Amino acid sequence: MPKSALRTAAALPTPRRRGSRLAWLLGPALVAGVAYLDPGNVASNMTAGARYGYLLVWVVVLGNVMAWLIQYLSAKLGIVTGQSLPEVLGTRIRSNVARRLYWVQAELVAMATDVAEIIGGAVALWLLFGVPLVWGGLITGAVSIVLLMIQSRRGARSFEFVIIGLMAIIVIGFSYGVFIGPPEATGVASGLLPRFEGADSVLLAASILGATIMPHAIYAHSALARDRFRPADAAPARPAAAQAEAAQPERLATTRLLRATRWDVTIALAIAGTVNLGILLLAAANLAGIPGTDSLEGAYAALQSGIGPVVATLFAVGLLASGLASSAVGAYAGAEIMQGLLRVRLPLLARRLVTLVPALVILAVGVDPTLALVLSQVVLSFGIPFALVPLVVLTARRDVVGAHRNRVFTTVAGAAASVFLIALNCALLWLTFTGG
Repeated sequence: MPKSALRTAAALPTPRRRGSRLAWLLGPALVAGVAYLDPGNVASNMTAGARYGYLLVWVVVLGNVMAWLIQYLSAKLGIVTGQSLPEVLGTRIRSNVARRLYWVQAELVAMATDVAEIIGGAVALWLLFGVPLVWGGLITGAVSIVLLMIQSRRGARSFEFVIIGLMAIIVIGFSYGVFIGPPEATGVASGLLPRFEGADSVLLAASILGATIMPHAIYAHSALARDRFRPADAAPARPAAAQAEAAQPERLATTRLLRATRWDVTIALAIAGTVNLGILLLAAANLAGIPGTDSLEGAYAALQSGIGPVVATLFAVGLLASGLASSAVGAYAGAEIMQGLLRVRLPLLARRLVTLVPALVILAVGVDPTLALVLSQVVLSFGIPFALVPLVVLTARRDVVGAHRNRVFTTVAGAAASVFLIALNCALLWLTFTGG
């Protein structure tokens, strides 16, 4: 065979090469997906299952469906524009006052995120090793700094490998108990019917959605996609380190990257949604009606005595991995929010302390950890519209994403999700303050 024919045959995209290229494109959504498996999710879903059984299964399912659309739009914005959502907003919000006010709410969301993640890691260390909560919070924060150093010095791919490894531990830790104490099929089916039972169930629904559709995951995913990909037809430039790391996919067309991103998001959300549903079902099937099981400590004790120490230990290990991984991703999002909106880049340690201190204060004053986790997710739920509405609007504009702007159906679906979340928060306020 002539040498030219050999070269042509070698250049053909064999199934193995196509598979390896697709595998190379996966990752950003899996990292962002860790935000959907943070300790706030665990507390909200565990509390919902322990208090109301299968009642709020539909909320978990609906939240995951909406999350798929939202995370895909976030990644698309980062890929097509070469900028994160905070960067795009930072250039388009012309008023300094408006931009700073927007940053304040986004920063409060980042702090609420850190409260959940640091407290979750601290509780896990206490359950596993008896480490005092404040020291556990410090350890969790220190490990998150190490993970962020990996991201800044070794690049996005190395950071992804570490986070995905922790995600595997999370999946095993939270899923094992469902196979040991399986739920009732009829109960799961009944939970798919949308309904509430009083103001507290609405609070928990808002908490579940705040933990599922997390604002900082929206900010982070656009930045993660920006840092990893730069298609050949994307004009905006990026830092030299990111360009060097993304040398291979720079030759790929934006359309091809977006197709791979849909797979990435689908895999990530399938994993996160299954685990979140499993946590609620585990509590509904094994903890409903048992006093004290609507807290992480009580759930751990009940799992240990009811199903066995192996399930309880794996649950605590999963909680620890969840706190460590999600804390690093949350801090990454917080840094991106500050840099994109205020054009200020703080040193890593200083930036980490901004959101770490409130969590440590809550641990030090003795606030119930599970209550703090659930309330932090409610704060996140109120921050969703501020991230979601601009995301839907920007990805629907030709002057922002060009030919890759949303289809009409996509924009309508995004608008419907925004209206639903805002309406749920309004209902929560009404029921809370009127005693309904």
